[in-house]
Amino acid sequence: MSSPQITLTVRLTPSALDTRRGVVRLHPEVLDALGLREWDAVRLTGARSSAALAAPATDGGIPGIVLADDVTMSNLGVSEGSEIVLSPAEVTVARTVTVAGSRLASTSLSPHTLRLALIGKVLTVGDAVSLLPQDLAPPPGSDVIGVRGQLSRSIGTTWTNELLTVSATDPGGVVVVGPSTVVTWRDGARPAAAGPEAPRAGGEIVASTRAVSGGDDFIDAEIIEDTEDTGDTAAETADEAEVPAIADLAGAESAARKLIEWFDLAFHRPDLLAKLGTSTRLGVLVSGPEGAGKATLVRSVAAAEDVRVIALAAPGIAVLEPNAAVAKVRETLAKAVREPADTVVLITDIDALLPASQPPPVATVLLEELRRALGNDGLAVVATSSRPEGVDPRLRVGDLLDRELAVALPDAKVRAELLRVLLRDAPLEAGVDLAVIAERTPGFVAADLVALRRDAALRAALRQREADEPRISQQDLLDALGTVRPISMSTSDNLATGGLTLDEVGDMTEVKQALTEAVLWPLRYPDSFARLGVAPPRGVLLYGPPGGGKTYLVRALAGTGALNVFAVKGAELMDKWVGESERAVRELFRRAAEAAPSLVFLDEIDALAPRRGQSSDSGVSDRVVAALLTELDGVEPMREVVVLGATNRPELVDPALLRPGRLERLVYVPPPDAEARAEILKATAKNTPLASDVDLAVYASTLDGYSAADCAALIREAALTAMRESLEATEVTAAHLTAARERVRPSLDPAQLKALEAYAENRQS
Repeated sequence: MSSPQITLTVRLTPSALDTRRGVVRLHPEVLDALGLREWDAVRLTGARSSAALAAPATDGGIPGIVLADDVTMSNLGVSEGSEIVLSPAEVTVARTVTVAGSRLASTSLSPHTLRLALIGKVLTVGDAVSLLPQDLAPPPGSDVIGVRGQLSRSIGTTWTNELLTVSATDPGGVVVVGPSTVVTWRDGARPAAAGPEAPRAGGEIVASTRAVSGGDDFIDAEIIEDTEDTGDTAAETADEAEVPAIADLAGAESAARKLIEWFDLAFHRPDLLAKLGTSTRLGVLVSGPEGAGKATLVRSVAAAEDVRVIALAAPGIAVLEPNAAVAKVRETLAKAVREPADTVVLITDIDALLPASQPPPVATVLLEELRRALGNDGLAVVATSSRPEGVDPRLRVGDLLDRELAVALPDAKVRAELLRVLLRDAPLEAGVDLAVIAERTPGFVAADLVALRRDAALRAALRQREADEPRISQQDLLDALGTVRPISMSTSDNLATGGLTLDEVGDMTEVKQALTEAVLWPLRYPDSFARLGVAPPRGVLLYGPPGGGKTYLVRALAGTGALNVFAVKGAELMDKWVGESERAVRELFRRAAEAAPSLVFLDEIDALAPRRGQSSDSGVSDRVVAALLTELDGVEPMREVVVLGATNRPELVDPALLRPGRLERLVYVPPPDAEARAEILKATAKNTPLASDVDLAVYASTLDGYSAADCAALIREAALTAMRESLEATEVTAAHLTAARERVRPSLDPAQLKALEAYAENRQS
């Protein structure tokens, strides 16, 4: 789909605030028509192409006019009154930007100061750009006043008149200068402030900076040579090459911005925190689903902020003997304290080392070691956990990990972006639609999508062993979905749908419509519920006689909605130990939330949630019911999780579960009538060769009292009867069906049917 384009007349901006800042002002209706938000990047095309930040005109503006400064108009090669074409710009954070400028600027400004002046600006090769910082909407953590001071001290009062030319960017196209961007001068110009050392032959200067406690900046110039590095330097370079850029952290942008702000204050501006009377210590707990990229987020932000990372895997430490575990943690923290550079100690899966329940005897010692390490300047501790509720609460006090970040489960849009990033360098066949794959991967996190890419590549390799240029096809990705299971479902009993959908369920029109409205609509059309100001149903109770096809309906529902299904028998959550059943309920709903959109199917719910006060199991059932009520209608609402219970004894279910806001929709699955029985027989016998004397419609009319399961059993028994006559049998006759009926008797109990019908009538009235 092509991007929207609008042709407007360009006028010189009358605002002194916008001058030379790379900003264009548009009428709000133009922003809406282009699908832009305030301060999004916009591509401009006149005699040549350029880019700028788009913002609404301060006085509303005129729809047909775009206001731009003189530098932007010069970049476009147009004069006032010319027409230019505007369209949304796809922007990436630049890895490197090379610029050229006057001799005064190139000899006076360090690459670090240059990057600070350009941060937040959008550029294309050939653009002229001023040194005026982007202070109309400064990026998080930027110090505009400090940058202005550095520029003034380096160049003098004429710094506002300096213009630079963008010579090269990596990648090409429209880029933005971010905290991780390396900015260099063309032709290796080296500012005198960097010291007397000259670059060696074949080398390139890359400046990395950090603020010392006094607040002054210094340059630590590294020479990256064409010759081979040795030792730790080569290993560190390899590790950094594997860290994705912040722009590639789809779905974690807000968490990355917050972490950048914290790192910037703790490492680069400790004097500012000291002036405000607060501590510079930084301890962060990053939570999120397993495999969502928590450690990758920390590494990416650390690389952007020029901070070294020392990793410690908590599960590996937890299995050591207590004294050895303490020694390992102490050694790692001591190494971090000795590092001359700013350092982050990254502890992954810290709940394994410091669990909330039954913490190890050495937990107090470990906490004290972390507290002592955090007292050192230039050191921060960041821990990750997929179970934040399972972390020792003493770790989250004020002088330890007092800040928290959450990495959200990716939705379909974010999954599509993650797939685009992961498959960016992979050869794909024409017609690969990543949006379709994203829709088919509910509950997948970044690690799952990496596994999907690997499996699809393997299938493509097996399919094209002799091809010169093998490519991954759409079918390779779809086939990989059959074998790659999301991490959140790895320990769950997933309900196999077998490709079944509601369209393949015969009859039951009212039941299918009720399930579609209560289960699929909230997941497919959340905007409609929000627009009408109502909350979607939380859950549904399916009830009906045994063998009526309740589980079959759930399988079809899951196949239609492409849902992850957590199937649990009611009695499976019951445990005689105090607190274990409630913990199992909480764990079930936590995993369902991580795999959203998902369906929690509680079969035989009457065994899990009977009426309270009537059991003799030491109160286990009552506590489980209370846990279910809390999860269904607690303080934290469920999002994209629907609960579906099934029972043939609805009168035994605790009434509190059946009120609005919980299992509020009760759907009766009646026994099949003659027409439904005929559809069931046809569906069951679709792969069974029937003789010409078999009329399933007539046969179904004689099966009063037979459930859906009974009808399926009849076809199976008829086929076995034919096999008993001859193992070479090729078809099933009417005689075989008649004989099968003698063996398979109806299972529906008239008394139970009457009671269920009366219950359904009472609920309707």
